[in-house]
Amino acid sequence: MELIIRSNPVQIIRHQICSDSCENKGKQEESRQNIPKMFSEIQKVTDKAMVFLQKKALSALYIPKQKLHMAMNNTTAPKVQLLYDLCKTTFTPSGLSSSPSPQPIHKLCSLLDTFGPADVGLKEESPDDDRGHGFFGLNRVTRWAQPITYLDIHECDSFTMCVFCFPTSSVIPLHDHPGMTVLSKVLYGSMHVKAYDWVEPSCIKESQEPGCPQVRLARLAADKVLTAPCGTSILYPKTGGNLHCFTAVTPCAVLDVLAPPYREDLGRKCTYYVDYPYSAFGNDFPQGNGAQISNGKEEEYAWLAEIETPDDLYMRSGVYVGPSIRV
Repeated sequence: MELIIRSNPVQIIRHQICSDSCENKGKQEESRQNIPKMFSEIQKVTDKAMVFLQKKALSALYIPKQKLHMAMNNTTAPKVQLLYDLCKTTFTPSGLSSSPSPQPIHKLCSLLDTFGPADVGLKEESPDDDRGHGFFGLNRVTRWAQPITYLDIHECDSFTMCVFCFPTSSVIPLHDHPGMTVLSKVLYGSMHVKAYDWVEPSCIKESQEPGCPQVRLARLAADKVLTAPCGTSILYPKTGGNLHCFTAVTPCAVLDVLAPPYREDLGRKCTYYVDYPYSAFGNDFPQGNGAQISNGKEEEYAWLAEIETPDDLYMRSGVYVGPSIRV
């Protein structure tokens, strides 16, 4: 006997819906389980992309060592910084360093030879301006009465770096540099230099001049005009014209390095002198002093008498506006 069971269509539909729902739930659960894996894969791909892009960016900025070294060499410090650095290794509070080699002084001279006004923040002054036709609108007499300006670049126990700016006809009288080495570089303009060194052994005579109790014999070391551009002049404690006088022929400026600096408490006092012709005091020297001078050589010698600081030495301090120095 055949048994036929008739199902309600609604029941059949519900059964199908239930089956489909169960199947969908299984797929959704499977999808949920796969989500972390998908994010993990995406993160890996993203990380790889970031690393790739970073390498690209860094490679564009990379400078080979050789090129970097060349770039650093092309970055030159200001000349005054180089001068300071060289002075620092050359001089000590007692003068030149222990090395007897003249090489450090030669290096300093070579460096100073390259200096111009702009290297210390100066602008070359026109001779026309100095005659009273320039920016200040001063007449000639007033302009020539202007003071010498002193610019302090650096000073320490071992050396001084400074600049003197001269108006025309201004004078720094004859003076000495006891135990000092001095390098001078004319930056612009023309300047007359007259310099002496003491005759050794010393030859001293009593003077009949009022206010000059005695005179000492010195030999002429220089009597010339220096016009920029020119080489660096150098004087030593006993040679090279340790006593000198500067007279401005035109507006001029001089860069000086003094080592060690003046210090009266250490015996380095600046003393001023006036010079007399050799013939002014005759040729009769005390016996045995070795100061006899051959005929025809008298012009190479002079008698120097110590004087007080001249009243007409007109000098003022200025402000250095050149490149700064890293100490």
